[in-house]
Amino acid sequence: MADDYSDLIEKIARKVVDWRLTAPAIVILESSKPISFVASQVLVFFDPIVKSFFNIRDYERFYTMIEDRENLERLIQAIEAEEERRRKEGAKSRK
Repeated sequence: MADDYSDLIEKIARKVVDWRLTAPAIVILESSKPISFVASQVLVFFDPIVKSFFNIRDYERFYTMIEDRENLERLIQAIEAEEERRRKEGAKSRK
């Protein structure tokens, strides 16, 4: 069964919006689409180094996910949707 990465995409989208990095994240993701496979392979190369310093869950899934440009587009859409949802919640709470 292939991994659809929905849970990982949602988790990343929430964190990006929590950290208020929506615009920079979207710019970086859009500009990295043409080199997404190469970028994923760079992350594979750094895997042992990253794991020796940090306990990062989902790291392998992340670099596997970004190999496919469609997943990058899904991530961008999830970030935009999360930002919009939070904006609407904020508007409701201010009323």
